[in-house]
Amino acid sequence: MIKIAIQKELNGSRGMMHLDVDITIKKNEFVALSGESGSGKTTLLRTLAGLDDASGVIEVEGKSWLSKSKTLAPQKRAIGFVFQEYALFTNMSVEKNLLYVKSDKALASRLLEITELTELKHRLPSSLSGGQKQRVALCRALMHRPQILLMDEPLSALDPAMRSKLQSEILQLHKEFDLTTIMVSHDPSEIYHLASRVLVLENAKIVNDGTPKDILLKTSGSQKFSFEGEVLDVLQVDVIYIAVVAIGQQLVEVVVTESEAKSLKVGARVSLSTKAFHPTLQMLSK
Repeated sequence: MIKIAIQKELNGSRGMMHLDVDITIKKNEFVALSGESGSGKTTLLRTLAGLDDASGVIEVEGKSWLSKSKTLAPQKRAIGFVFQEYALFTNMSVEKNLLYVKSDKALASRLLEITELTELKHRLPSSLSGGQKQRVALCRALMHRPQILLMDEPLSALDPAMRSKLQSEILQLHKEFDLTTIMVSHDPSEIYHLASRVLVLENAKIVNDGTPKDILLKTSGSQKFSFEGEVLDVLQVDVIYIAVVAIGQQLVEVVVTESEAKSLKVGARVSLSTKAFHPTLQMLSK
C-alpha cells in the first residue's frame, strides 16, 4: 500500500499552482496519470522518487519515505524510474548498462530475454533504434527489483507499431516482477491497454479517479461515444460543411450544419459524440 498526501507550490502551465494530492495506491496497481501538460503529473512522480521536495507524507508498505521529521534519500527508495530520455551510458554495451546498476547476470539475462534484446547485449546504445534504447532503459530501471516503477511518457517518441509492442512488454514486466507501476501518459490507447486505474490531474489537483473505461468512455444518455478534441479546420465542400477535428493522434472529419460551421472556430475545444449514426459537435471553449 502506498499513501501519498503531499503539498507543493509549483509553476505550472497557467502560472503558480498548489499541488495538493491525497491518494492511496494498492500494491500491484498499474496507475496512469493523465491531464494537460503542466498539471503536475511529472512533479508528482519526481516527488515520489525523492527528486523534488514537498511537504506532507509518503508511506510505502508501512515505511516512511517522507514526513515532517524525515525525507528518505532517492537512492534508498525502492524506485525504478524510466524517463522520456533514455539516459544510457554511451560507452557501455547494453548488458553493461544493466550490470552497472547491479551485478546480477541472471536477472539481466531474464530482462533482456523478455524485451527481446538478448542478441543485442554487446551493442553500444548508439547503434540501437529508439525503441531498443527505451527497452534498455526499462530493463535498467528494474535491475534492483524496485517496489515501484515510475514512467514519464516512456513511449511518446516511438511509432505506433513499436509503442504497441512495448506496451505488451511493459505489462509482462509489471506482472512478472510484482510491481506497482505509475505512468504519466497522454495516449488513450496506452492508458486503456496498460492501466487498471486512471488519475486525472488539473491545476495540480486530482479531479477524477477511476478505471480506464470510467475515465475514457465519456458517455451520457443514448450516446455511443464521446471524445474531446480540437477543431483544426472548417471546410465547405459543395453544399456541405465539414469540421476537421484532432482527437489524440487521430484526425476525424465530421459533417456539420451551416449554422454549426459558422459558430465553430479553429482551435476551439469541442466534444464529439454520436447517437446511433449521427455524430454531433458541441463547443467547449473558444
